[in-house]
Amino acid sequence: VYRGSVKDFQGFDANQDAEALYNAMKGFGSDKEAILDLITSRSNKQRVEICQAYKSLYGKDLIADLKYELTGKFERLIVSLMRPPAYGDAKEIKDAISGVGTDEKCLIEILASRTNQQIHDLVAAYKDAYERDLEADIVGDTSGHFKKMLVVLLQGAREEDDVVSEDLVEQDAKDLLEAGELKWGTDEAQFIYILGRRSRQHLRLVFDEYLKIAGKPIERSIRGELSGDFEKLMLAVVKCIRSTAEYFAERLYKAMKGLGTRDNTLIRIMVSRSEIDMLDIREVFRTKYEKSLYNMIKEDTSGEYKKALLKLCGGDDDAAGEFFPEAAQVAYRMWELSAVKVELRGTVHPAGDFNDDGDAQVLRKAMKGLGTDEGAIIEVVTKRSNAQRQQILKAYKAHYGRDLMADLKSELSGSLAKLILGLMLTPAQYDAKQLRKAVEGAGTDESVLIEIMATRNNQEIRAINEAYQEAYHKSLEDDLSSDTSGHFKRILVSLALGNRDEGPENLTQAHEDAKKLADVSSNDSSDSLETRFLSILCTRSYPHLCRVFQEFVKMTNHDVEHAIKKRMSGDVRDAFVAIVRSVKNKPAFFADKLYKSMKGAGTDERTLTRIMISRSEIDLFNIRGEFIDLFDKSLHHMIEKDTSGDYRKALLALCGGED
Repeated sequence: VYRGSVKDFQGFDANQDAEALYNAMKGFGSDKEAILDLITSRSNKQRVEICQAYKSLYGKDLIADLKYELTGKFERLIVSLMRPPAYGDAKEIKDAISGVGTDEKCLIEILASRTNQQIHDLVAAYKDAYERDLEADIVGDTSGHFKKMLVVLLQGAREEDDVVSEDLVEQDAKDLLEAGELKWGTDEAQFIYILGRRSRQHLRLVFDEYLKIAGKPIERSIRGELSGDFEKLMLAVVKCIRSTAEYFAERLYKAMKGLGTRDNTLIRIMVSRSEIDMLDIREVFRTKYEKSLYNMIKEDTSGEYKKALLKLCGGDDDAAGEFFPEAAQVAYRMWELSAVKVELRGTVHPAGDFNDDGDAQVLRKAMKGLGTDEGAIIEVVTKRSNAQRQQILKAYKAHYGRDLMADLKSELSGSLAKLILGLMLTPAQYDAKQLRKAVEGAGTDESVLIEIMATRNNQEIRAINEAYQEAYHKSLEDDLSSDTSGHFKRILVSLALGNRDEGPENLTQAHEDAKKLADVSSNDSSDSLETRFLSILCTRSYPHLCRVFQEFVKMTNHDVEHAIKKRMSGDVRDAFVAIVRSVKNKPAFFADKLYKSMKGAGTDERTLTRIMISRSEIDLFNIRGEFIDLFDKSLHHMIEKDTSGDYRKALLALCGGED
């Protein structure tokens, strides 16, 4: 199936188009609208024919005339469209290695993403256009393992997709693990050989096997074991093996997010993928970034340049609401990966040489007399497990006849006080307190209710209910019922029971559940839609829901999360999405919330504090890994940049390390 956004123009006439372009550039000024309309609605093959017809009719070079008449980014885009794909890639690489410095990102993008045939065409086009050997030029301009991997990719000798051996899959996964995580130093040659030669289908299976035996995705090991441009190249190869469309969606997003636009990257991708997989890129973009590629281009560019890019994009998925197979494959892969058991690890562990009375004395000394030694308090509280902190509370009372919580409250202030006092509560007491704050007073903080209720297991929910009753002499269910309404209330009350199934998946039942979720018959009321989702998402076990979501993708060709966002709204939508994300990948759910708490102007310290406390002994180490995978920066780095003083010191101690 053709997945490009630009197709052959019906009723094409090369001479007629050549004449139209000549007239658009004739006389004073040029008709840019006519130029962009014509060129963006013809396929590359047809544009090449127009160039030939133009030369035959007028004895002039069309590309030279377009360069003369147009300027800036618009000129670069239009001229790029006129070159055959291989010659376009050759020009990009030539520019990347010419002059002072090298554009390594351009080299990585092109060589990591092209097929064997595209690589062979590129090498031939480079030789034809510049009378130079591409491999020799790249070898002369790069170095080390980065150079070696580029040379391997330049051979265009990757095995074809039908070459898959189960025994070799296991061996390759084991070899990669032994070459990196299990080796003192890293055997880069093994990474180069396997990632540079094996077929795409084979490598996808290797990556799945690697996750099982290493307990982490291959990307995380590459980040830990490799560095610099070589690391970036290998990550790009892995991303393209998993999904080329997802790789380019991410590149496009990064080209436009934040201040300024990386126009060279934007032009190169929009041109090179317009006749290959732009429809897939668009849908992955929409699924991953909750915004259409069309709208992001519209907001980030202007003038004829914007109009031409939008024509290449080919449509607005926010308006169309369509779903495409590539996004479904990405979603399905995510569900498959979520089913692989990964060891959850906290960052705070019991202190080996623990002495509760000694710690109580250190804390008393830190708060006695004038001033407070915040550093000593942070050192003790953040380096002890919650169970050890409970022992310190008792030892402090026994030794000094004083309430440690009251003393800490009186000596500390602001964000640090909230963090330290939160750490001194048991997990259930802390969650109960956060829920109480969310429902008391004017207004309700629905986001806190959703975060806690959607992510805690049965045992944690039951402990929260007990702690809530003990602290506030009211049942949590009653408070949730009186402070919320409608379907949102029913979701929260169902979750508050702590009665979710805990058994394994049931394939027959999962198929039936997926069918119920996918049923959008017109005679169904919106009431029954929410009820169906509630009866499944709030009661089935996590392993079973993973299977339900996989079945849903198979049935509908799109992701259950996308379906929820399309068919529901408000707090009900947010609650169901939180449950789905928690089932899919709980550490990634919290990584996303942490990132949002710190990005942009200001910091949501309440969310930041709550997650750092509640996950520090459960899965904060995993959250750190997901954070760097999702946002290309470490949680440690972002906390360091976004907070200050003793609050920052305490958060970094909980974070447990720089990735």
